[in-house]
This record gives sequence, structure tokens and C-alpha cells, in this order.
Amino acid sequence: AVIAALIERGALLARGRLKHSYPHSWRSKAPVIFRNTPQWFIALDRKKPDGRTLREDALAAIDATAFTPPAGKNRLRAMIEGRPDWLVSRQRAWGVPIAIFVNRKTGEILNDPDVNKRIVEAVRSRGADAWFDTPAQVFLGSAGSDNEYEKIEDILDVWFDSGSTHSFVLEGRKDLKWPADLYLEGSDQHRGWFHSSLLESCGTRGRAPYDGVLTHGFVLDEEGRKMSKSVGNVVDPADLMRDYGADILRIWVASSDYSDDLRIGKEIMGSAVDAYRKMRNTLRYLLGALAGFEESERLPTEKMPELERYMLHRVAEIDAAVREGYQAFDFKGVWRTVADFASLDLSAFYLDIRKDSLYCDHPSAERRRAARTTMEILFDRLTVWIAPVLVFTTEEAWASRHGTAMGGGGFASVHLRTLPETPAGWRNDAHAGTWEKLRDLRRAATGALEVERREKRIGASLEASLTLYLKDDALLAAVKERDLSELFITSEVTVEKGEGPAGAFRLDDAPGVAVAARVSEHAKCQRCWRYTDDVGADARHPNACDRCAAAVEKMA
Repeated sequence: AVIAALIERGALLARGRLKHSYPHSWRSKAPVIFRNTPQWFIALDRKKPDGRTLREDALAAIDATAFTPPAGKNRLRAMIEGRPDWLVSRQRAWGVPIAIFVNRKTGEILNDPDVNKRIVEAVRSRGADAWFDTPAQVFLGSAGSDNEYEKIEDILDVWFDSGSTHSFVLEGRKDLKWPADLYLEGSDQHRGWFHSSLLESCGTRGRAPYDGVLTHGFVLDEEGRKMSKSVGNVVDPADLMRDYGADILRIWVASSDYSDDLRIGKEIMGSAVDAYRKMRNTLRYLLGALAGFEESERLPTEKMPELERYMLHRVAEIDAAVREGYQAFDFKGVWRTVADFASLDLSAFYLDIRKDSLYCDHPSAERRRAARTTMEILFDRLTVWIAPVLVFTTEEAWASRHGTAMGGGGFASVHLRTLPETPAGWRNDAHAGTWEKLRDLRRAATGALEVERREKRIGASLEASLTLYLKDDALLAAVKERDLSELFITSEVTVEKGEGPAGAFRLDDAPGVAVAARVSEHAKCQRCWRYTDDVGADARHPNACDRCAAAVEKMA
């Protein structure tokens, strides 16, 4: 019509079509028409009777809240600092009503105790719809007439509803407490649930409804794309649990940085499968090693060999890291710490060394008793440490070890336990420092044995005899009077001071250490497979070394 009028007057200079974006409803896809309508707001900068504003209270509450990750604090603070007054009214057919009366002439809200009491009683007995179904005069009573006061038909924004959940969830139940220890949701809730809960609670209670806030990212497909049914890249957790089991899915979660968006797919789940298999195998080995273990077999810490006391030191270190990690919601750190301990400290080190003692020492030997006592502690700690992650596997292991009745420590389930206290005497940093040096020497010895094995000069490590060359006096002191053959899992180790021959094996990160290997010249014990100079010393057992011969005689 405007263009037609301009043409009629000869005033139209040009016309054409422009393509531009226009807001649409995300749900119905229909164009949105904007209208100015009266609404209800909660003022953020109006001073309350205490002289403070809601915005000031909210910002102070943010400072008093622990955020995980810490960046969440700055994000929420920036939103509160820059936001306008809170629009809380909506014009919808259903919802929680803004149950107030307004004077038709002055616009003032009617604040009459008797009217408010009648509204509360009606909603309590008949639900929120009582506000809409009941004539205004029933609520007003003698306070006025519906000609004088308008009954507001607007509803509250649903974010106000969700922001109020702390009230009827925490305060409405005797088994819970207010405020909440933690609010946990996706990172988009800084502008949603965390935000509205903060404002509602600060307005009604003067503080945040939570002591801590934890935010996580969102799950994407293996290529980092948002999952969509139309694209066909949705990964159903039910499918993953059917294919892999819940514990492997939980490992994927625990080993991921949940503060960022996470990718998931078959290839990614493969690494979780490998991690699960390693941990399960460690638990299974410990269960086998502990078969028949009785409390009478337990050996006091002070009688244990140095290796066992070093492992208890490592337990104390890991336990401290696990407690700190769980407290900080660092599940990735906890899992990585425990998984590395099980793989590097146990499978590749301690359990590997103590196989010989388990298989070949007499059951009453102190070394074997110390090993089994330590393994009992290791099993106990491992299952408790990772129970929040491998909930089914640890319960299976616990039941296998203790049965389904009241098991270890009087607990029928590993999930009924708390983290046991660690004796202060287990921690010995000076002693541990020596063992870290010994582990470096073991790495050098293992490298030398691998070369011999690769060159087909030996098959098993027990076939070799090693000469360890050390330049450092401190290292020489550390290995003095130690059975390095036990540590290196070989039949014989000789220590000499010096550089060592040119062909000796060396590690770049272990200067002053060289290892030369040769095939042992001694006979092989048919029981422990070590090559020693005392095989056949006991005529009753011509194919056994002294240690094995004595063990066999004692068990006869």
C-alpha cells in the first residue's frame, strides 16, 4: 500500500526485494511478532531494608562459592554484573501463577496477611490451579472487591520455578540439608539453573543455595560434531553399555576432562577397554595371590623387607592423591593416578618381583608372608579407591575375596566402605628416595636384558648374569648388601665401580650407570628356574637350589 501510494504521486525513486533474517520460534519455526506488554520484574539494584541490593548479595555469594572448574566463577560473575532486572512474568495457558492482586487505580500490590493466607491455603490443598479456578472475591474477602483489585493471571518464568527447587527439595526433606553441597549441570546453566537459583535464593535467604558449583561439557561424536538424529551420529549410552558394560563406559567418563566437551565413539572406547582389562587383570592376580590368606599370616610392618615397606610408602602417597582428587572432583586425576600405580608400580614392578617368593618360598617364610600381607593391603586399597568408577567390577572382586556376608572389616559391600585411614608410619620419604634410585637401576638392567633377548642370546631373564657398573658413590652405597638379582629378576648380579665396557647397556637419563650381560654359567634349579651355584647341594634334591630344597623338605 505504501509503494502504491508513492507510485500514484510519482514519488517512488526505486524499489526492489531484500533478503534478510527474521526471528523465528525455535520450536514451531513460525515468525515471531514482537509486542510491548507490561511485565513483572525483580529489581536487582533497588536497596533492600538492609541497605544492600540483590545484585550485591549475588556477587558476594559468588565469591563465597567454590567453582569447578574455576573459570565458571568469572563466567557467572560477568553475567550477574551486566544483566538487567529479572523479568519473571510470562503469559501462558498454564504454569505457576504470580498470585497477587493489584490496585486498579494506583497499581500498588495488595499486601494483606489474610488474603495471602487464603491464597497459600488454597494452593496447598488444591495445587497452583486453585489461583485460576477460584473467584477473586473468595481470596479478597473484606480486604476489597474485584472491582477495586485486579487478579493477575500471569505465570512465573519457568527459570524461577527451577531456581526455587532448593527450597522444596532440600528444606522440605528431613534427610537432606540446606544449602546444597554441590550443584552440578552443563556449562550452559551459568545463564540458567545456577543463575536463577542464585538470584532466587539471595532474594529470599540472603545467600546462594549451594556451597559449590560444578559444570561439565557436552558429549559430541567421534569427529567432534554435535549429535543429531537427522545427521544420524547419535551414540546411545544403552548401546555402549550393551557392547562394553557400564564399567567401561564409566572409565571413559572418569578418564576424560569433563570440563570441556567430550568425544565418544568406538575407537575412543577402545582405549577404555584396554584400561579396564589392565585393571581387572591386576585385581584378578591379587585375588589369586591371596587365596587362603588368613589373619594369622599377617606380618607386622616393622618385620617387613624394605621392598614391602617401600610399597606401603607408595600406597600412602597414592591414598593422599586419591583423597585430594576426589575432594576436588578431579576424577581424571584419580583414575590416572590409580591406573598408573596398578600398571607401573604393581604389574610391572612389585608383583613381577614377588612372583618368585609366592611360588617358591615356604608358606611360613617371612618374605612370603610380608608379600601376601602387602598384597592384601593393595587389594583393599585398590578396590576402595576405584569403587566409584568400576562399581560392578570392584563389587565382584570384593565378593570374591570376602563373600557376600559381612566381609573385610565387617562390610558386606565395598560400596559401604569409606577410605580407610593410612598409618603415618607407612610414609618414609628418605627410604623412598633410595628405592627410586634402585628402580632407575632396574630400568637399566631390564634394557640390557631386552637386548640379550632380542639378540637370541637368552630366552628368560633368569638365564642371564649381570654386571652393574656404577660411578656414583651414593648409588654404590644404595646397592650395598642388597639382593639385586631379586630386584632385576635375574640369576646373578655383580656390582663394580667404574664406567663399564664400551659395549655395556646405558640409558640416556641414567648417567654413570652401565650394565653388561652374559649367559649364566650355573645350573638351573628345576623348581624356581634360577641359575645358581648351589643347585644339587642337597643330595636329596639334586635338581633344586638350597632355598627350594629347604622349602620342599619343610612341606614334606
